[in-house]
Amino acid sequence: MTFQWTAVASFLYAEIGVILLLCVPFISPLRWQKIFMIPLWNKIANYWNKAFLTIIVLLIVLFLDAIREVKKYSTAHGTEKAANINPNAYDHIQMKLFRSQRNLYISGFSLFLWLVSNTGSNKKIGKLDGQIYKKGLKELNMDSLAKIVSMLKVETNC
Repeated sequence: MTFQWTAVASFLYAEIGVILLLCVPFISPLRWQKIFMIPLWNKIANYWNKAFLTIIVLLIVLFLDAIREVKKYSTAHGTEKAANINPNAYDHIQMKLFRSQRNLYISGFSLFLWLVSNTGSNKKIGKLDGQIYKKGLKELNMDSLAKIVSMLKVETNC
């Protein structure tokens, strides 16, 4: 595999690992919140989002390139002509077709897992917000609620 496809495969394996880690059922959403509220994450977040989107754009380009390669080596008339000229040419073309199909699957699964992880992370965040909201409601008593309402009324009158 060339360097670019090794990087794509590494990205795919890293995505699989992260998704499996996030699917562990005995780690509660509140624990994940504590982990992700570490100040280091806030410093890295802006750079990480830009880098991640750059990786996704590169994956899309490589996916389109893999589709082009598969179409190029899938043509039957070219392989028949090459097989008549040189017997080893057919095997060589089949090898290139196999590699291009492998690259298509690797980049396609990487993009698919990115979509799944994006959707899954949004749902986890929504679940986490719901649990925090419920916890906040349980801790909130009527006295503090009355104080908040009176403060809001004073602020709206000003």
